[in-house]
Amino acid sequence: MRKPVTVLNILLLPFALTASTSALPLLERKTISLVLANRLADAAIMSCRAINKEAVVAVVDRGGNLIALQRGDDIGPHNTTAAQRKAFTALSTKTTTAALAQRAATDPTSRNLLTVPELLLLGGGVPLVVDGVVVGGIGVAGSGGAANDEHCATEAIAQVLSVTKSRR
Repeated sequence: MRKPVTVLNILLLPFALTASTSALPLLERKTISLVLANRLADAAIMSCRAINKEAVVAVVDRGGNLIALQRGDDIGPHNTTAAQRKAFTALSTKTTTAALAQRAATDPTSRNLLTVPELLLLGGGVPLVVDGVVVGGIGVAGSGGAANDEHCATEAIAQVLSVTKSRR
């Protein structure tokens, strides 16, 4: 009599495990893929070249991890770090680095942002938003000023993310 109960328990075990794990409060998060990060980096480099500029482009995922990095010809090495920090800042704060720089310059309560070592408040960092969710950040540096950097980043986002949306 004991043997059939044991076999039945073994047969039902996978269902019991599935039921218990499906009740766990797990999160499902969107993040940027390597393919999408490379497309964005390519597009940003091309956007800079369209205005006769070279730059460094960094793309980070939703955790702030570097996914793609491209450096144009003859760009100073400090711009590599700047691009990555701009991407991280845009992701972390969910706003453009140009807007943060403006806020820190005009709002005394926001000046403390300048003291956070990981943040870089120079234009050129833009959050990557898909379906209302921040999935990463892009940072551009070295194109001859914050306005150029931000232009290259926003052009890349407009080109790549609009194409991605139309393919769905």
